[in-house]
Amino acid sequence: MNTPGQTIVVHVNVEMSAASLQAIVDNAKQAEGPDEKGVYRVDTADKVSEMVSKFVREKDFESYAKNIDNYPRRA
Repeated sequence: MNTPGQTIVVHVNVEMSAASLQAIVDNAKQAEGPDEKGVYRVDTADKVSEMVSKFVREKDFESYAKNIDNYPRRA
């Protein structure tokens, strides 16, 4: 597993279900809570990035990426 100093930021398009995105938005708002005016100030794009990055780290994407079987040939 890489340490944070050994990682890079890669901007990509990620396909996810609408339900996943809605769950991130709902949970981020719940975790953050409203400000003194009752407004939720959560950058949901940053939260999606944070959640995907956390998933990639915790689920050992490095091993997945190194496995040649995960690269099927195009027909």
